[in-house]
Amino acid sequence: MLSTFSSTKASSNSHCFLVGKNVLDEKVAENVFKASNLHSGKHVFCKVFPISRYVQALAVYFHLPVQPHLHHPSEIILGHSMAYIFFEHTFGNMYRHVQSSQGLCEDEALRLFHQIVSVVAHCHNNGVVLPRLKLKNFAFKNKERTELALCTLKGAYIIEKDDFISGKHSCPLYISPESLQPGSSFSGKASNVWILGVILYTILVGRHPFTHTNLNGLYRRIQKCKFFLPELLSPKAKCLICSILRKNPTERLTAEEILSHPWFSSTSYSQYMWRKMFYEEEDQKVPSL
Repeated sequence: MLSTFSSTKASSNSHCFLVGKNVLDEKVAENVFKASNLHSGKHVFCKVFPISRYVQALAVYFHLPVQPHLHHPSEIILGHSMAYIFFEHTFGNMYRHVQSSQGLCEDEALRLFHQIVSVVAHCHNNGVVLPRLKLKNFAFKNKERTELALCTLKGAYIIEKDDFISGKHSCPLYISPESLQPGSSFSGKASNVWILGVILYTILVGRHPFTHTNLNGLYRRIQKCKFFLPELLSPKAKCLICSILRKNPTERLTAEEILSHPWFSSTSYSQYMWRKMFYEEEDQKVPSL
């Protein structure tokens, strides 16, 4: 997976660069490029780091064992001054899928959410916390949208003594009640579980559990931990949401315990069409924040 090379331009009039057997093409974000394999034509994407920083940037990837729902680097190529980290191509992220679907039926939701929880449990079991976890971080591995992977470990850190952290790390919509207490430290794992609860609610209902027109109002709602559960959700789905979105972090299920919840062994209710009849379209949309 690790090799060295000298980069060259693909042609004299092109902005494309040949890196090993891959052609770097369009820049899609800061230091992130679309790329394709020169021989197979397979699409990938490439993250570029200064050679002095790539080990630090990939420290969590090196620490974690391979897991099917974690997007590990497929190839690492070292140049004279830059490191080129290649990842497999993805087929859209989970956030956009939920937004366009206006909430998923329980059959689909439980299959995808199980994959989301399994990779978070994998990180926790191997001493890694994900403070910036959110729905957008999960992307589809296949065109059929049946396989998910956590496609970034940005902000993740390896636990040294305990998992306690402080401050607001996550997106406001996913922030946990305990992280809103000034000067407090709290369990990073329990905070990740809260985020899993927000994700579960969002993919089932089609909107976030806590919303407001301004941050202070949003934070007040989160601290009160009051949310509405639609009647159309199955009892087991409601039970799981309420077992995760608890104000007291010590009362929440762990990621491992979530995986054992009876909801995952149920046949569920395929009620997406019914849900569309009962909710107004604007209410269903996941807000773009």
